[in-house]
Amino acid sequence: MKNIVLFDTPELHANLLPLSYTRPISSFLLGADTLQAKWEAFLPGKYSWLVEDYLAAKYPMTNSECPLFVASHVVATAELAEAVGALEPGEILTADDQDGEPVTVAICGKDALQAVADGQEPTANLRHFPSRVTAIKRLYDVFGLNAAQIIADYKRLTDGREGQPIHHSNIIIGNPENIFVESGAVVEGVVLNASHGPIYVGRHVEVMEGSCLRGPIALGEASTVNMGTKIYPGTSLGPHCKVGGELNNAVIFGYSNKAHDGFLGNAVLGEWCNLGAGCVASNLKNDYTLIKLWNYPAHRFLKTGLQFCGLIMGDHSKAGINTMFNTATVVGVGVNVHGSGFPRNFIASFQEGGATGFSDVSMEKFFEIAERVMARRGKKMTTEDIEIFHSIRNQAENYK
Repeated sequence: MKNIVLFDTPELHANLLPLSYTRPISSFLLGADTLQAKWEAFLPGKYSWLVEDYLAAKYPMTNSECPLFVASHVVATAELAEAVGALEPGEILTADDQDGEPVTVAICGKDALQAVADGQEPTANLRHFPSRVTAIKRLYDVFGLNAAQIIADYKRLTDGREGQPIHHSNIIIGNPENIFVESGAVVEGVVLNASHGPIYVGRHVEVMEGSCLRGPIALGEASTVNMGTKIYPGTSLGPHCKVGGELNNAVIFGYSNKAHDGFLGNAVLGEWCNLGAGCVASNLKNDYTLIKLWNYPAHRFLKTGLQFCGLIMGDHSKAGINTMFNTATVVGVGVNVHGSGFPRNFIASFQEGGATGFSDVSMEKFFEIAERVMARRGKKMTTEDIEIFHSIRNQAENYK
């Protein structure tokens, strides 16, 4: 069995903060499952991670004589996985990504990995994949690439399988074969429009009556869609999420709630987040100008070339009722936003407040809240988790 190591580079880890603060890039949700799940589906093996030092205790690397290092931010396909699996010791697979930029996809062996790290790639050992690959390089790639990935994942997850019958109380628009309902899910009295893309409903999901879903959409295991919810294309929910109101091209990693009325679009939420009733996050500037988004390594807002970009929120962050977020707001880890008015467009981790200003959240208070929140889902923090959050707190001092 191959020893496959999904590796993050320091540059990519920094560019994908705050989402990468608490997880390997391979754990990002894209489409119907994580980047790691896609590699596991196409390339069997024993998987581990090469990550930043402070994450390594929770995500350790398995040592072996000749590990196969695979870039965690590259999206697996059957053809790409075949090329990666065919690498011999010392060989490196490269490709061009969706932007036409070169990317190192996989490296066979520690010596070859060190050569790449040192900028000494031996051209004789290079293989080049002939097709372009998809890669997550920027925060907005998560929602920007999501709709296409839902479509790809739907085919992989449903080919040759038969889901639950679609309940007679639903209104179906488009081809019913583009709607798949896993076992234990309850979908009744819902408008399901699959004419623009597939709708995948995971195990034990509940979609309550009066909701309207237009694919491509992927709903993760044991998630709940409250009554009258409107979900537009490109939206993915990880496991155990609860949503309501209006969502458009939103990606929610898991165990997070946006359970009430309010809009969330072109957005990404991490795990254990909560948006209160009436919370609204703008995704378009009033003057229709292109958007700038906070970038951690640059310590400033950078041009994106996008006209639509909403809220990016790290794990364990919360927003009180009627909170308003301006276009392209980046919120760190362990943040509590409340009060009237628009808070600033970048909020560092472990802060509490709103438009009038922010103050530090003590780690004691953060852990007390997190413990209560996670207990509702039968989860608790590990020792490794606690150490990770302390490290993030130290890193956050650079961005306040």
